[in-house]
Amino acid sequence: MHRWTLELPLFAIIMTPPQHDVLTIETIPVESCDDGTVVALVTINRPNKLNALNVDVTTAMKEMVAWAESEDLVRCIIITGAQPLAPEEGKRAKPNAFVAGADITEFQGAGVEEIKIKFTNNAIETLWNLSKPTIAMVDGFALGGGLEVACSCDIRIASTRSKFGTPEINLGLIPGYGGTQRLVALLGYGKAMEMVYTGEMIDAVEAHRIGLLNHVVDADDLKQRTLEMACLIASKSSHTLRVAKKVLRSALDEGLTEGVATEARLFAELFSTEDQEIGVKAFLNRDKAHWKHR
Repeated sequence: MHRWTLELPLFAIIMTPPQHDVLTIETIPVESCDDGTVVALVTINRPNKLNALNVDVTTAMKEMVAWAESEDLVRCIIITGAQPLAPEEGKRAKPNAFVAGADITEFQGAGVEEIKIKFTNNAIETLWNLSKPTIAMVDGFALGGGLEVACSCDIRIASTRSKFGTPEINLGLIPGYGGTQRLVALLGYGKAMEMVYTGEMIDAVEAHRIGLLNHVVDADDLKQRTLEMACLIASKSSHTLRVAKKVLRSALDEGLTEGVATEARLFAELFSTEDQEIGVKAFLNRDKAHWKHR
């Protein structure tokens, strides 16, 4: 278990993130910012179980979201899975995994009402509702609940060796962490139906082609490319990013007419913010914007 420290300006204070054996958090300074802005790199850490979700992971994830939401200097969050451990002598190495599903043994013997409670107030929905930008950094299997974790993030970047699928149909089940809804939003009705009906895996190239992934990169370049995007996003006005996320999400819940009205209202409201004044002034002066994040 690690405790991460940062060399930040004296005025910047970040509370120590919650630490768990099954979920670690590293805070990475954004070099282009001079106010202590950081990116949080969150690693689901169950490599011997292919980082499968269990109650410990989901509890830790909820705590992480609460911490990230409360820390002003945390301005972008990356979610990833731990790399496989070196195999014991004579044993085969485990494959790379982002999250290879949920630990189904935790649900055996549970009744309908118990399952309903677990899946109604769940950690993946908590992650989805985080107001700050999120990126899934996928290296390896993202199956079942793992794919749903990735879909609950705003952006998905994966290595070429990654695989994606919703194999729940093979267990007599369907996705339960919002996967049916988010896959339709990302892929369209037909492709979402195909993935859920067949339970077949697709590779990263196909996942990118159908719109599931934003970018596919070599495994050796994955962390660097993801951090570059996260730091670029984190360098923007955090207030404006929240507004952008809110209005983009409204497109999933509102009709076109209502969504356009929401966009117009929030666009107009930004003209009363300090960051809008700072951004316009910096643009006109061909200077760098130093955001107040309000």
